[in-house]
Amino acid sequence: MLTQVEADRFMQMLKHFIRPPATITIPPGADDTYELADSGDRERFLLDVWRGTLRLSKLRFQNRVRVAVILVRLCVYGAPHTNPDGTRLSGTHLHLFKEGYDDKWAYPADPRRFSQLSDPGKTFHDFCAFCNIESPPPVQGVIA
Repeated sequence: MLTQVEADRFMQMLKHFIRPPATITIPPGADDTYELADSGDRERFLLDVWRGTLRLSKLRFQNRVRVAVILVRLCVYGAPHTNPDGTRLSGTHLHLFKEGYDDKWAYPADPRRFSQLSDPGKTFHDFCAFCNIESPPPVQGVIA
């Protein structure tokens, strides 16, 4: 189990790609995972990149720690989500780790942080900035 203090500390850590690819591609059906580490290479993280095959606007970016603990997940144009208190979110939303609930709570995505949801490359870079991932590779070959 992860405490909220630990999760917040992991979120605030600067992260970098362990083996940075020259470019990131997000074609239809993409389902890729990239390894990340903190600046001291003590903690390891995973960055998941997923894109739908039929609805190309549907994206999911996820940052994990300790292999299975989801710190943050951005669901772009995904299915509606219901929080543990019964509130329902439709459209793009952001899941944040909450102690005792893991990633079960979601919030509307802030349009100031995620300003061009129709652009997968821009959204990927916005997500990296939100997660404190330094020097993300450029995104190429994206079919919008």
